[in-house]
Amino acid sequence: MRLTMQIHLSLKSRLIPLNLFGLSPFHCSFTQIAKKLEYGDAPDPPYVDLPKPRERKSNRKPYPTPMKVLIQKAKEERVARKAQPCRMLEHPPDNGLLVPDLVHVAQNVYLAWKLLRFGISRLVEAIPIQRCRCMLFCFEVHIGHVGHEIRTCTGAKSGFRSAMHAWRKGGVQDVIFFPKCYHLYDCVAKPRVGHDERYNIPRIPAILELCIQAGVDIEKYPSKRRTKPVYSIEGRIVDFESVKETNEVETGVFIKTGDNFVKSYFGIELEGTNTSSFLWKISNTLGQQYEVDTELRQLSILTLDSWLKMVCGAKKIMEKYMVQTCGYCPEVQVSPRGHKVRMCRASKHQSRNGLHAWQEATIDDLVGPNYVWHMKDLKGPPLDNKLKRFYGKVPAVVELCVQAGAPIPDQYRSMMRLDVVSPDSDEVDLVA
Repeated sequence: MRLTMQIHLSLKSRLIPLNLFGLSPFHCSFTQIAKKLEYGDAPDPPYVDLPKPRERKSNRKPYPTPMKVLIQKAKEERVARKAQPCRMLEHPPDNGLLVPDLVHVAQNVYLAWKLLRFGISRLVEAIPIQRCRCMLFCFEVHIGHVGHEIRTCTGAKSGFRSAMHAWRKGGVQDVIFFPKCYHLYDCVAKPRVGHDERYNIPRIPAILELCIQAGVDIEKYPSKRRTKPVYSIEGRIVDFESVKETNEVETGVFIKTGDNFVKSYFGIELEGTNTSSFLWKISNTLGQQYEVDTELRQLSILTLDSWLKMVCGAKKIMEKYMVQTCGYCPEVQVSPRGHKVRMCRASKHQSRNGLHAWQEATIDDLVGPNYVWHMKDLKGPPLDNKLKRFYGKVPAVVELCVQAGAPIPDQYRSMMRLDVVSPDSDEVDLVA
């Protein structure tokens, strides 16, 4: 009886040694993540319907912030500029300084982005992906052994096929889309890239540029770090700080002590003093762990958790660091004002001389979640066009991880329409 009580108390306090049952810390971290995804203590998330695409490509994207609010904010800034023409900017990141609370968030987003790319590259080898052959005009993707029969193709000669898709094997680039943007060395003093500079400035994924501006240091893409705020003189940014070398200012991102770089939520503790060793340890640790834990479900849980953490962290960073997108094309720029490169070929670009129509970006513009139809049984029959109103949609990353064995996150349950039972093909006319 006393032994039973001790085991019960140890279970409550979670102090059982892992070696007693032959479990590793990495395995337990997967179990904790799975329980967190399945049995969250948070209340039920609000209902989220299927994403509605734009009716016409000529229509502009909706504004995240209402136009009246933007006009009122611009008027207030104009009045404040007239009242005080020369002033020191106080709030980061507008004054050139980093936001201290978001440096650690940027580190986690960068780590989750690396883990997400690694997980997708391994899951694609086990879960088949289908891609429409009309690559220039149709971006339809399907997770499964056989493509679906839903007639939504908009590619070339789709009318001869009654809008049926012509499927081929897909890859990692079809699961998720990371749009690229221009890397800015100093996003405060020079926030815009000119048209003549388009070949001299590198383009990197926008999620990586967002992490760099929020505090992550990468040797290949340097960024200026200030110790004193800048001044605004009649709307122009003036920097009175003395010129220093690029690597002179330490931001504290890469810790040179013996502490861990990131206490990962996945049970992987990494230490490093520079970028190369940090990235090497990520790939080396994950490669060894993948050889030890060959179960596909564990890898899918890790990938799905990385996706959720990357999206959640990017949303927090975007509240402070402005990201702009074109209202008519997928172009993205991590800066307060966009760039001046005349490369837009979308609707009404002639009236803008090829310039982009910049507006505030959303998380879907920064990380392109390619929405796919959800299949309840991967080995079942292909999806029928007559029953498409009973099917749900979900980002391809989530669908890939769910088909590999990961639990379904609560925020995507309503979008998947798990509570809807689709009838048979001969019963469609009997359903209201």
